[in-house]
Amino acid sequence: MATTTVQRPRLHLRPDSAGIRLTPREFDQADFKVGWRYELINGVLVVSPTPLEMERDPNEQLGYWLRLYHETHPQGKCLDKTLPEHTVRTGKNRRRADRVIWIGLGRLPTKKDVPSVVGEFVSAGRRDRERDYIDKRDEYLAIGVDEYWVFDRFQRTLSVFFRRGARIGKRVLAECDVYTTPLLPGFELPLRTLFALVDDWQADEE
Repeated sequence: MATTTVQRPRLHLRPDSAGIRLTPREFDQADFKVGWRYELINGVLVVSPTPLEMERDPNEQLGYWLRLYHETHPQGKCLDKTLPEHTVRTGKNRRRADRVIWIGLGRLPTKKDVPSVVGEFVSAGRRDRERDYIDKRDEYLAIGVDEYWVFDRFQRTLSVFFRRGARIGKRVLAECDVYTTPLLPGFELPLRTLFALVDDWQADEE
C-alpha cells in the first residue's frame, strides 16, 4: 500500500510573528514580509526593523569600494561576491548580517559556502552591542569565517576578529586608520571616510 507524505504549508512570516518557535528548515522555507529583518536564534523567530540610514549608508559605501576593487584592481578577482543584508547559517541559528564577502572560490557562492568575511554595523542598544561583539563573533568564527568586522559608529572604531588556532584574535583600528587585510591584497578601507557618512546623517537629524 502506497504511503502519502503530508507536506506542511509554507509559512508566511510577518513582524507580528516574532517570538514563535521554528525549526531551521521551517525558517529556510518560509516567506517573509519585506521591510523587516528576520533571524532565528535558539529556535525563536526574532524580527527587527531595517538598519538606520547612518548604518545603511556606510554599508553601501563599503560595498561600492569592494566592487570597485573587484573590477579595477589587478588582484581584485580574488573577491568572488559581496552582498548586504544576507542571512548566514550558523548551526541551528540564522543570523542576518549587514555585509558578507566571499573570497577565493573562483565562482559564485552557494548557500553552503561560508563567507570569508562578515561585517556588522553596531546599533545603539546595550543588548545589540553584546550581540554584535560577542554572540555573533563566536557564531561566525565557529563556522569558519576568516574575519569578522565590527564597525562601531559610537566608538569610531573597527574591530577585526579572527581565529588563531584555539584562540580568538582581535585588532582594533581607530578612525584615523586605513584597514588592509591579506585576504584582499591591495584593498584599502579608509575608516575616516566611512564614519564621515555617519556624521552627515547625525547632522541632518539635529
